[in-house]
Amino acid sequence: MIDPVYLNTPMYRCDALGRQLGCTVSIKLETANPVRSFKARGTELVTSLLTEQGRTAVVCASAGNLGQALAWSGGRRGLDVTVVASVRAPVAKLDRIRALGADLELVDGDFEMARARAVHIAQQRGIRLLEDSLDIETCEGAATIGLELAESTFDAVLIALGGGALATGVGYVVKTSAPGAEVICVQPAGAPALTRSWRERRVVTTESTDTIADGVAGRFPIPEVLDDLLVVADDAVLVRESSIITGMRLLLEHTGLVVEPSAALGVAAVLEDRERFAGRHVVTVICGSNVNPDAYQRWVHR
Repeated sequence: MIDPVYLNTPMYRCDALGRQLGCTVSIKLETANPVRSFKARGTELVTSLLTEQGRTAVVCASAGNLGQALAWSGGRRGLDVTVVASVRAPVAKLDRIRALGADLELVDGDFEMARARAVHIAQQRGIRLLEDSLDIETCEGAATIGLELAESTFDAVLIALGGGALATGVGYVVKTSAPGAEVICVQPAGAPALTRSWRERRVVTTESTDTIADGVAGRFPIPEVLDDLLVVADDAVLVRESSIITGMRLLLEHTGLVVEPSAALGVAAVLEDRERFAGRHVVTVICGSNVNPDAYQRWVHR
């Protein structure tokens, strides 16, 4: 069901980056595609199923990347796509959602308020609500990354932790096919809800978030996601904003990649605990590259 343009993405060792970090580093590149993130692996599944069911419309809340992916997948299949996002979302992401043909509605609040509005729209119009990480298709789509990783050998995989689809999807496959490899989830210290939940083995919410990594800035973990995460994650760590920025800079300098903050979380985790990863082979999933150029310049070149 997934368009081949999103499958079999490059994975390669980057020796220059590895020398900087003191370990062997391979990157799994999920940005060289029409929506510049891994999200379309899941939206391709969702929209294919909706088409088979004769459904004509779908709505989602998005920090930006899911909305682009749903607009792309739904547009190709003739679905009416509505995306609800925060007015605070990166302008570049909002512009691309519109360019891909979706009906974009903005709310004056954070992602959780966008999610509430999307629920209301779905109920009001009687259309399918796509909830990232809760709907199993989004996790299954992400899991196909794990299937591709399973063809290689590595000691640990570092996965950005937001809603949890990427972490649980990839984590499940890795723990099934390569149980000796560590699955390490990484979240900003300024948006720690799911990491705290994993550590305390219960849902922990936060009143606010404070991070440049907008793609992983949730406040209300999904209980079903936490249940899965407790099974597949070996660790969940929090990293500082300064480490995220340094990670973005290192990825630019040593791989030539312009990435959004969420995609640099894996590098940030190594930066903050070099001894843990010294001499090991780690894979970091580069999950998105949708970033405002002005903000990127401020962060990376300051």
